[in-house]
Amino acid sequence: MSMFQLISRFVARHWYRYLASAVMLTAVALLTVWIPRQVGHIVDELVAGKIQGDGLNLQLAKLVGAGLGIYLLRVGWRLQLYAASYRLGMELRTGLYRHLSLQGPAFYQLQRTGDLMALSTNDIDAVEMAAGEAMLAGFDGTLTLLMVLGMMIAGIDWRLALAALAPFPLMAIAFWRISNQIHHAAKQSLDAFGDLNDHVQETLTGVRTLRALGLEMRSAARFAELAEVAAATSLRAQRWEAGYEPAVGLTLVAASSVALGVGGVLYASGELTIGALTSFSMYLVQLIWPMFAAGWVLSLIERGRAAWRRLAPVLAQPPSIEDHGTVPAVTAALLEFDQVSFRYPGQQFDALARVSMTLGAGGTLGVVGPTGAGKSTILRLLLRQFMPESGSITWGAHALAEFQLEALHRAIAWVPQESFLFSASVAENIALARPGASAQEIETVARLAAVHEDIARLPEGYQTPVGERGVTLSGGQRQRVAIARALVNSPSIVLADEPTGNLDSKTGDEIMALFARLHGEGNTIILVTHEHDIARRAHRIIHVRDGKVESDEPVIQQSA
Repeated sequence: MSMFQLISRFVARHWYRYLASAVMLTAVALLTVWIPRQVGHIVDELVAGKIQGDGLNLQLAKLVGAGLGIYLLRVGWRLQLYAASYRLGMELRTGLYRHLSLQGPAFYQLQRTGDLMALSTNDIDAVEMAAGEAMLAGFDGTLTLLMVLGMMIAGIDWRLALAALAPFPLMAIAFWRISNQIHHAAKQSLDAFGDLNDHVQETLTGVRTLRALGLEMRSAARFAELAEVAAATSLRAQRWEAGYEPAVGLTLVAASSVALGVGGVLYASGELTIGALTSFSMYLVQLIWPMFAAGWVLSLIERGRAAWRRLAPVLAQPPSIEDHGTVPAVTAALLEFDQVSFRYPGQQFDALARVSMTLGAGGTLGVVGPTGAGKSTILRLLLRQFMPESGSITWGAHALAEFQLEALHRAIAWVPQESFLFSASVAENIALARPGASAQEIETVARLAAVHEDIARLPEGYQTPVGERGVTLSGGQRQRVAIARALVNSPSIVLADEPTGNLDSKTGDEIMALFARLHGEGNTIILVTHEHDIARRAHRIIHVRDGKVESDEPVIQQSA
């Protein structure tokens, strides 16, 4: 879908706002072309001595009234048209955010965060301007141009009009050349802003690492380099936009010179009155707005087209994980991997190769192996962040893909290896999956995760803001808050990726006791760890290496 099709569909849905704007703009154009005609009439009557006193005051009052009417109508159409274009911007941002939220990790492996942020700001702003400012200026400028030309040709003298319009084709050629350059410059400017945005996002996210390694000056130098490129590309686009004004100015100077020359000849021969020549000169001045409007419209359209070329592929990209499941609920059942193979996008080797295993309902499985063996990939496939390339994963009588994603996510609690907390209070982070959870329920799962006492010592307890990415908490505290968050939804299956990685041995024992309790309540648990002592708390252990299951064995002795 092109940008013009997008705007056309939006206008069709909000036709009443655009129609109201068009009616008011038409009234503005009529009043605008009436004023010079009326001024010329007044001048001729003054020269002939036919008007004075109250009659002159009445005519002047009409001109003032027309000016006031133009002012009020311009305010009215701006309110109508801008309200519509801002709604388009809101719809695009909402749609982009919803689309991004449905994408899986495979999508984000191919996208840069800074680019996506730039799309939701500058690029959508450019499309919004094309739907608002460009539509407005295009309609208003075109209508004014047609009416002014009509008055010049039919109302004054067609010979004078044709002579005055002779330089305008040269301006049209200049506009075509400028608009092509603006399109390319605008795309380069948006790309450069995306690069700059991406660098800022990465720097702020990894600011502690940069400081620890003493890379502040190098990062600042890179930022200065990207900022200079962004400024240069933006300046190039602005420089070409600045070319519209000289083209309009030179054309109007040429047209005015021709009009005065030809008009003087017609006046001298008695074929044109001084009032008509005055009106014609005023109409020439009124052509300034349609000409500037044409340049402004072309600039906005080219910027909008360049932005839409970046936005459209992202919006058109289907979700990396399709949700075609029909099974609305998940119940405890046998979990089975049957010859499952998977390779991450862009990689040359399989992360999992023909993995087969089973885990009964309510069982606990320990997954051990060296770094990069494929342990976390097993959890990602269970979460349906990715789909296996071959083989099947079934839960009871249904393949995993047959479950609705929402139902699957409700049934699974995930404790990731890198705990991420949002910039909100501790309570809000714990209740993320259940915003309606009571304070008592939040405290209960916090106690289970052995983090209640730490929270109680915070300045505002459970209402303490944790800062961006949970920066005000230690790694162990973030880990336990993430565990509490996983438990608040009463899951059927718990997937824990290195759940004790940031914890001391005492707290780690408390967390493992929690998993033992969850098992006693009938939950299915999969623990991914590199620590054999932790894995031996499970009923069974599988050893994974190079994406393959090397061994699958029951645990003979279990620790409580």
